[in-house]
Amino acid sequence: MKKVILLFACLLLSSGLFAQRHRLQFHTDFGTFKVLLYDYTPAHRDLILRAIREDVYKDALFNRIIDGFVVQGGEHDIDIEKREAAHPTKKKDRLPPEFDRRAFHKVGALGAGRDDNPAKASFFNQIYFVVGRPVTAEELDNLAQKKGIHYTEEQREVYLKIGGQPRLDQDYTVFGEVYEGLDVLLAISRLKTDDADFPINNVPFHVEEINNENE
Repeated sequence: MKKVILLFACLLLSSGLFAQRHRLQFHTDFGTFKVLLYDYTPAHRDLILRAIREDVYKDALFNRIIDGFVVQGGEHDIDIEKREAAHPTKKKDRLPPEFDRRAFHKVGALGAGRDDNPAKASFFNQIYFVVGRPVTAEELDNLAQKKGIHYTEEQREVYLKIGGQPRLDQDYTVFGEVYEGLDVLLAISRLKTDDADFPINNVPFHVEEINNENE
C-alpha cells in the first residue's frame, strides 16, 4: 500500500492539479483526508460547496463500501428512492453530467453517484471515492475503443501504476480527487460490510472547505 501512496503522490505533483482553487477536508474516525475540487466541473464543484455550507452533509455516513471499487457516502440510493416514491409528481433532483477528459476514475477520484437515468445525471447529495483495482493495458485499450475515449499517456500511466475504475469513465461525473490522506480512504475501504455493502459499524464523516490561510 505504501508503494501505491508514494506513486500517487508523485503523479499528483507532476500533474499541476494544485492550481485548482477549492479544497475540502474530510474528518473520519480513521483520520482525515483532503480533496481538490476541479474547476473544470463547476456545477458539481459548486453543488458540493453549497451543500457543505448548508450542512447537508451534517451527520453523514459512508454507507456503501466495496473493497477494490468505491467508498460511497451521503444520501443512499434506498433513501433517495423512498423519498422520490413518496412524491411521484415532484421533479427529481438531478444535475446534468460534466464529462471532462481531464477527469477520470483513478484511485482517489471523487465522483457523483446517480441512478440508471439515460442522461447520466447525478444525484444532488451522493458522492463516492474510487479505491479501485489493478488495470491492464489490454483493458484500457478495449475500453478506449468501445467507449471512444482517448487516454493521454499520463492517464494511462496513472491507471497502470495505481489502478482505478476506467469502466466508469464518461458514465459518471468525476469532479475532484484526494491529494492527501489516501491511506485513510483505503483503510475505510477494507472495513467489514454486510451482504448489501453497508459497513457493519457506522462510518460517519464530517466535511469542511479548506481556507487557504489555515490549510
